[in-house]
Amino acid sequence: MPADYDMAGCGPPDNFSDTQVVRKTVTWTKHGVVASQHKLASRAGAEILAAGGDAIDAAVAVSFALGVVEPWMSGLLGGGMMTVWRNAEQRAECIEFGMRAPLALDPADYPLDPDRSSARLSPWPAVVGDRNIYGATAIGVPGVVAGMDTAHRCWGRLPWADLVRPAQALAREGLRLDWFASMMIAYASRSLARDPDAADLFLEDGQWPNIGGWAPNGQRRLDQSRLADTLDRIGQAGAGDFYRGDLARAIVQDVRDKGGCLSQRDLSAYSAKRVPPLSFGYRNARIHVPAGLCVGPDLKTALEHCEAGFTPDSDPDAARFVALADALAHAQRDRLAHAGHAAGQPETCTTAFCVVDKDGNMVSVTQTLLSVFGAHTLSASTGSLMNNAIMWFEPVQGRPNALQAGRDCLMNICPTIIEAPGGRYGLSASGGRKILSCIANLTSSIVDDEMSLEEAFHAPRIDMSAVELPVLDPRLADAAKRALRSRWPGAQCGRRGSYPYLFGVPAGVCDTGKKRAGCSEPYSAWGDAVGEEEALP
Repeated sequence: MPADYDMAGCGPPDNFSDTQVVRKTVTWTKHGVVASQHKLASRAGAEILAAGGDAIDAAVAVSFALGVVEPWMSGLLGGGMMTVWRNAEQRAECIEFGMRAPLALDPADYPLDPDRSSARLSPWPAVVGDRNIYGATAIGVPGVVAGMDTAHRCWGRLPWADLVRPAQALAREGLRLDWFASMMIAYASRSLARDPDAADLFLEDGQWPNIGGWAPNGQRRLDQSRLADTLDRIGQAGAGDFYRGDLARAIVQDVRDKGGCLSQRDLSAYSAKRVPPLSFGYRNARIHVPAGLCVGPDLKTALEHCEAGFTPDSDPDAARFVALADALAHAQRDRLAHAGHAAGQPETCTTAFCVVDKDGNMVSVTQTLLSVFGAHTLSASTGSLMNNAIMWFEPVQGRPNALQAGRDCLMNICPTIIEAPGGRYGLSASGGRKILSCIANLTSSIVDDEMSLEEAFHAPRIDMSAVELPVLDPRLADAAKRALRSRWPGAQCGRRGSYPYLFGVPAGVCDTGKKRAGCSEPYSAWGDAVGEEEALP
C-alpha cells in the first residue's frame, strides 16, 4: 500500500499511478501572457496582444473563443464577472455580467416534488420535472456579450469585430472531438438527448461520439457553423444586436418555442455593471475581488481567519493547513447562514482565464453556463447552449435566495487580483463550489509561503467545499494529513488528475514590473498559457 495512504489513513489505493509526475513549464517574458482552460483560446488572446491590443482586448477574444472550444462551460448565453487592473492609474475595477431570472417567471411554475431529493447535490428540495435544471424553463437572461462589450467600451483599443473574429474562425473549423471532448459529451449524453437540437450537435445517433486518440488526425469535428454565423453577426452588428436586434428576437423565439419565458424586454433591459471591487489587506498583500453576488466576500472572510489562525513559516505545515481548512469551513458556514444561497449549491462548472499585457494591465475573468452544458438545451438559431441560471435559486419561497422574477443570479466565482511584494497576480478558477478553496489555497501559497506562480500552481491543495468532508491532496506532508484527519475524521484523499475537477481548475498570470508569466492547472489536458511573443509575426 502506498505510504501516503497508509500513514495518513486516506483509505485504500486507487487505480492510478503513484509515480507519474505532471508539470507545466512557466516561461517568463517581457511581453504579455494569456492563461486559460484551452490552448487555442489562449493563443487567440495572445494574437490580439501581438496585434497591439490591450489586456481587455485579449480578454474579449478569449471569452468568445472559449465559448467555441469549451462550449459546455461557457458561451454567448452565459454570464460571469471580471476583475481588472489598470496599471497607469494603479486602480482595480470590476465588471459584473451575471445572469438574471426573466421578468415573466412565475415561481408557481416550479412546484416542489416531495417524493424525491434533488437531482443535484443541493440543500433544497427537488422541483417537478427538474424544470429549474434542464430545458428552456431553466434559462436566465445572459450577460457574457454585454460584459465583454462594456469592458471593451471602457478600455479596448482594437475594433470590436477584430476581437470576435478569432472565435468565429474556430467555430468555422469546428471543435475537434479528442478524448477529452468525447468524455465530456459522454458525461452529459443522456440529458443532451432530451433536446433534439443539442443531440443533433453533440451526439451521434443518440450516443456520445467515439473517443478519439488512436490517430493524430482521426477525430471528427463538431459542426459549429451556426455558432460561427452568430459570432459573425455579433462582430459586424455589435453587442446591441444580441440584446435588441435580430439576434435578440431569434434567441427569444428559441427559448419560447421550448417552453421558456425569456422576453425581448428581458434582453433589452439588461446591462453589465462597472463597479468598484472589494479590496482588503491580507498580511503584506492587497486583494481585489468582486463584491457582488459571488464568493469574493467569502474569500475575505476566509483570509481574515487565516491571518488570525497561523503565522507563516518557510514550509507548509500541519498548523497552516488546519488553519486554512478552519477558515474555509467558517466562510462556507457563514455564507450558508447569512447569505443562504451558496454553500451546498448544486454541482456547477465554469471556465476561467487571466491576461496581462506588456504595459502591466491585468484582467481576471470567470464565466459560466452554471452546470456542465448549462440547461442541456441548444438555442438552434445561435448554435449556443443555454444557461440554467434558475437552478441557482432556492425553489422554496420566503428564503434569502428564493426564486423571484427579475432577480440576479448568484455565482460561486471569484476572479482575483493580488498585489504582493513580489509582484501582481491575476487568479481565476472554475469548479463551482470548489472555487473558493482553490483561490484561497493559491493566495496563501503566494502570500504566506512566498511561492512563485509556478510553485503555487503545482503545490498540493485542500478542498473544503463540502465543509465537513475535506478532500486532501495525497502529496500533502504526512503531518498535515494526520492533523487534518484528526480534525475532520471524514477527510478523504483525492488526486488531481487528467480529469482535474476535484480541486477546482485555476488559471493565473504574474507581473513583476519587468517580466510576466502565466500558468494553467498543471493537470488540465487542454489548459495552457501562451505568451504574446509566440504569436508575433
